[in-house]
Amino acid sequence: MNKERRKEIARAAAMIDEAKGILETCRDEEQEYYDNMPESFQDGEKGSTAQEAIDALEEAVSSLEDLTANISDFAA
Repeated sequence: MNKERRKEIARAAAMIDEAKGILETCRDEEQEYYDNMPESFQDGEKGSTAQEAIDALEEAVSSLEDLTANISDFAA
């Protein structure tokens, strides 16, 4: 692989890392929102929706971590 392609892969990896950070922040904020809900709300529809969002964000973060690991050998 030539130097230019390695640089492009490194640039993509940096963008992925930035996106991962944004999703982690959103996940953490949603978790805080859930944790600060009254227990009756946590057990209701709002809590269920928040928990689904937390789970989806966690899965997205994990996928981005896997992607970064897969391309890291090819970055500059």
